[in-house]
Parts: sequence; C-alpha cells; structure tokens
Amino acid sequence: MSLHEPLLHPGPPVIALPQLEGGDHTLALLADPYRFIGRHCDALGSEVFETRLMLQPTLCLSGLRAARLFYDPEHFQREGAAPEPLRSTLFGHGGVQTLDGEAHRLRKALFLQTAAPDRVGRLAQRVRHEWEQALRGWSQQRRFSLYRAVQPVLTRAVCHWAGVPLQDHDVALRCRQLVALFDGAGSGVLGHLQARLARGRAEAWLGRMIEAARAGAIKLPADSPAAAVTQYREADGRWLPVRVAAVELLNLLRPVVAVSVYIAFVAHALHTHPEWRRRLADAGHGGSTAHPGAAHLASERDAASPPERPSGSASALSFVQEVRRHYPFFPVIAARVRHDFEWNGLRFPAGRRALLDLYGTNHDARAWGDPGQFRPERWQQRAPGRFDFVPQGGGDAAMGHRCPGEDATVQLMLVALQMLVRRMRYELPPQRLQVAMDRLPALPRDGVLIERVRPMA
Repeated sequence: MSLHEPLLHPGPPVIALPQLEGGDHTLALLADPYRFIGRHCDALGSEVFETRLMLQPTLCLSGLRAARLFYDPEHFQREGAAPEPLRSTLFGHGGVQTLDGEAHRLRKALFLQTAAPDRVGRLAQRVRHEWEQALRGWSQQRRFSLYRAVQPVLTRAVCHWAGVPLQDHDVALRCRQLVALFDGAGSGVLGHLQARLARGRAEAWLGRMIEAARAGAIKLPADSPAAAVTQYREADGRWLPVRVAAVELLNLLRPVVAVSVYIAFVAHALHTHPEWRRRLADAGHGGSTAHPGAAHLASERDAASPPERPSGSASALSFVQEVRRHYPFFPVIAARVRHDFEWNGLRFPAGRRALLDLYGTNHDARAWGDPGQFRPERWQQRAPGRFDFVPQGGGDAAMGHRCPGEDATVQLMLVALQMLVRRMRYELPPQRLQVAMDRLPALPRDGVLIERVRPMA
C-alpha cells in the first residue's frame, strides 16, 4: 500500500477500531511514554487503535500515513484536546496550541513574525555569546551536567533576544521556572505540582511586565518579541488579556530553554559516534553556517530528491537533523476528532481524543530505512518530509500546528555543535549514558556529565 495514497478513499467495509485489551492504560503510557503507542500498533498490526487513558476513550495513531490524517484540519481539531495537566504546566491556558481555524491562523502569525530568519540569526548569535561567557566559569568546575549548565545560558540569551528585562540576580529563579514547565510537568506528583506553581509565578512575572509596558511605565525594545506580544491585538481590535499575553510570551521563552534537551543529545551522539566528531572537526564546520531556512521541510513529493553534494556545513546540519529524528523529544501530541468519518475501513467517532505518536512516527520503518540506527548520512540523500519527520509536530508551520520555532531549534543545536566540537575541550567521566525512556523529557540518566572543560583557541 502506497504511503502517498489519498487520505480518504474507497476501501473495505467499515469495521470497529482495534482495541487494546484491559482497563485504563494511563500508568502503562507514563511508564513508557515514547514507545507505548508504537509498540501496541505493531502488536495489533494497525496504524491506529483505541484504549482508555485518563479514564477517557482515546485513539492512538502512529506513522507517516496516520500523521497525514492527524494534521488534516477537516477531521481533527485542537480545541479541548490537550489534557488539563498539560494546559496548566507546559502549554498554559488560552495559548496558540489550543486554537483552531482563523483564530489560530491570526495568532500563529505573531509567532511566525518572531521566527523570521534575521531574528533567529540574532538569537543564535546571542546564545553563542552567552556560551562563550559561561565557558570561563565552567573551566573552574570539576564536574557538572551539561544539560543543567546550558539552561542558564539559554535563559539569559532568550530573555535578551526577546526584550524581556532580566537582572543577573534573577537568572537562576527564572531559569528554574522555565525549566520546570517542561522538565517537571510529567515527573510525578511532586514535580507536576512544582511545574504548576512555576507556571503561575512565571505568568505573574511576565504579566506585571506587560501591564507596565502597556501603561507606559517601562519601554520594551521596539522591535522585540516582547513588544510584539504586548501590543498584539485580536481580530476585534482588543489587546490580548494580560494572562494570555503572558502565556504566549512564555511560549517563546520556554521552547528555547527546552533546547537544552537536544543539546544534551548532541553531546551524547558525539560521544557515542566519535567518527562523526572527527568528521565534523576535520571538515572545519562544527556549527552554524547554514541559514535558518535549512530546516524547512520538503513536500513528500520532493523528499526523495537528492540535494547537491553536501559541504561541511551540510554535514553539521545532517548530524543535527538525525539527532532530532533519532532521539526522543515530545512523545505525543493531542487533538480531537471533529466529526464522524471513515478512514481505511475504520470509523472515527466525533469528539474522541486522539494522540499522535511523534517518536514512533520518526521511527516508522515504512518511511525510514534502519530507523533504530543513528545515521546522519541519510540526510544527504533526502530532505525532511512534513509527516514522517515530526519531532516538533507535523504539517505546515505557517498554516497548521507544526512548531514555528523549528528553525530556531536547529540553529541553536548547530551553535551547540560548534561549541562542543570547535570551541571547547572536555571529557566525559564514567556515568550512566543510557537514555531514560521512562522520563519526561527523556534524557541520558546523568544529564551528560562533563569535566576538565577548557576553551580552545
């Protein structure tokens, strides 16, 4: 069966969705959040099955064809889809992720504006500057987690880039709050409660800034993302409510600090695949020389067309893209069935919550050769597709729900690659390097410990 056939087509008689036996499977999902859906899809021989999660009937989808269906706005919507625990920690209430249709398109334009190539370039430059500054302190430390160490670097950089005032004595506090939103939300009861508390305090911090800026008490940089969010008006001409504006500003700050997850995986991949460290160092391109648009996705029709012979910078980009494909980041994304419909002989009932398996789709054997192998060279024969490469969501970033910050993620990973390969020496002491797949977000168990850091000339 072709991966590129139409979504809806004549087929076999309509049958019930495959069911996962047993009661509620929430605990099983939390125990293995990245592999739960894919494992059961394989066992049931289906791209979709139904189970109960958080006491609700839930559809679980995995793979390229399922992703194409999931991102069809005629059949799925986001309103009312995200579970309340995620809205109160990771996403916030009233943010762009929960909107559909024209409201989503208009709000999304705000984020696309901040993701313009020149703005992404300025963010990458600021991260590089803050990393260079941090190297001085790192060289005085005996041993530390790279994952934790880069989080203040990213916090300083993104606040400066966004135009959010941040005093030196507040960096640690704001960093903890931003990290808690993605690192604590799924880490047990205590971590979840701490994430909720961090969400409230971070929204209050940014809300005070927004109110002061609107009242003229403070002046934000005119061309800054903070000013754009503060001054943004809805279709009716009204400003966003202060709390919603704070949510959207956090939706700019939080994802940048969350790139610390990918930076840990970049270091992990360099260590476990030393031939690529040598290759990148020998090429003289350990980092960002590709323009931000290098992360843009090809159509499925064009995905198999080989590009020109890659340069050293193309090798760096290939390495980064394979880190994003191979390693876990977000496990799933939620939507709801908009109306009753049929697909491939299966009936989808209106209102049913659905989860798309992002990790499993990035490892769909029907789309990826040897999906379990880390092979950056695969990117030198193909460009990423909109529905088989979904580490930060699928579809089109401009019109759909794919993350508009994807280019920024790639550029910051390229900066990290440059720093780790070309700008600093370090060693990895004995540690637990296996990836903890039962953790949200998944990470090497010790966060990639490094020691004996020293700058390179």
